Amino acid sequence: MLLHSKVIGEGQPFIILHGFLGMGDNWRTLAKQFSVLGFELHLVDQRNHGRSFHDPEFNYDALASDLFYYCKHYSIKSCILLGHSMGGKTAMHFAALNPELVSKLIIADIAPKFYPVHHDLILEGLTSLDFKNIETRKKADLELSHYVQDFDTRQFLLKNIFWKSKGLLGLRINLSALRLNVSEVGEALSPSLSYAKETLFLRGDKSEYISLQDEALIKLQFPNSSIKSITNSGHWLHAENPIEFYENVCSFIT
Repeated sequence: MLLHSKVIGEGQPFIILHGFLGMGDNWRTLAKQFSVLGFELHLVDQRNHGRSFHDPEFNYDALASDLFYYCKHYSIKSCILLGHSMGGKTAMHFAALNPELVSKLIIADIAPKFYPVHHDLILEGLTSLDFKNIETRKKADLELSHYVQDFDTRQFLLKNIFWKSKGLLGLRINLSALRLNVSEVGEALSPSLSYAKETLFLRGDKSEYISLQDEALIKLQFPNSSIKSITNSGHWLHAENPIEFYENVCSFIT
């Protein structure tokens, strides 16, 4: 099935993949800025996220296969590919399997290593949302605050809420499939996979997702890569310091 996307601008294809529990629309502001430089931005919703289809299968083989079909559908012969967090893992996997389709690769705050499950409380909080008794986003935020204390994180998660019908809220994500397969999100990129073209790894200087010890592994599987830090930012580096993030990406792609 075809992934849902929002396409902005004209020019060289530039695909952006969101992270776990996100959606392509999270990147709209930056996408508009990139489009001015002569790029056609594809803000893709990965399966079980956003407006894309729901499917019980959820792993990086499936996510990469979805993107391959997407490129084929839109006749994309070569693209710049940017992925954040889970989207970064999808991007690594896809680029390693289809290097001819990716001219440059940008990975935001994720390494090709294994990560233990750490979304349990968030998923429990989302599961607790009973929309038979929750009629407003404010009430949903209050319920979620019992599980997720950080306000900004809650606002990010609550973007998944939509009106299923008049007077009835719901979640766009396929919560049951994501809970069942959450361990897949942290899976490492297979040691047999690598990508030899130019790659930029960006990490938040306050984030622990890419450590100094990870640099050797990154260089092993992405030998033509550089690693740069975005100041005053954590895991959501593109939202916490969008100016510096934009400048680093622009320098790399132009």
